[in-house]
Amino acid sequence: MSKKTLLNSKEIHIILHRLACQLIEKHHDFSNTALIGIQPRGIYLANRLVAILQKDYNISSVKLGQLDITFYRDDFRRRGAPLEANKTHIDFIVEDKNVVFIDDVLFSGRSIRAALTAIQSFGRPADIELLVLIDRRFSRHLPIQPDYRGRQVDVINEEKVTVNWEEKDGKDAVYIINK
Repeated sequence: MSKKTLLNSKEIHIILHRLACQLIEKHHDFSNTALIGIQPRGIYLANRLVAILQKDYNISSVKLGQLDITFYRDDFRRRGAPLEANKTHIDFIVEDKNVVFIDDVLFSGRSIRAALTAIQSFGRPADIELLVLIDRRFSRHLPIQPDYRGRQVDVINEEKVTVNWEEKDGKDAVYIINK
């Protein structure tokens, strides 16, 4: 098994600031926008983006939620080991809001399909967008594309893209692991 570094900490920092600026261009003051991190690993990206928006761009009114999609996945009963659910935390109304789903890696699109189903339990958003750190563009099973992407990468199916976050893994980095 080999591991290649796709992004280091400095490159991730630059990408996060670019993504924050793209969100500001589209959503201005975020008064009608909610950012929702998809559990489990999209929440680290969402938290980082909100911190950048608040600290570096003085946007204090960012609504941030966490969405667990475990039991909305179409494959949760097909896995050998039982899945462990995470917490959903959405303490605002999504009805008629612009919702931005945030996840670390867009692979097959199945997680996003599950998120689209799960969010309906909280209301009907006016618009839904997708922001991902890594877009594995040739791996889709569903016709889902990101509105905002940090880096697009072409990897074969035997390779895995792993995102490490300082908060969870001790340092920021993105790796391509050849199984």
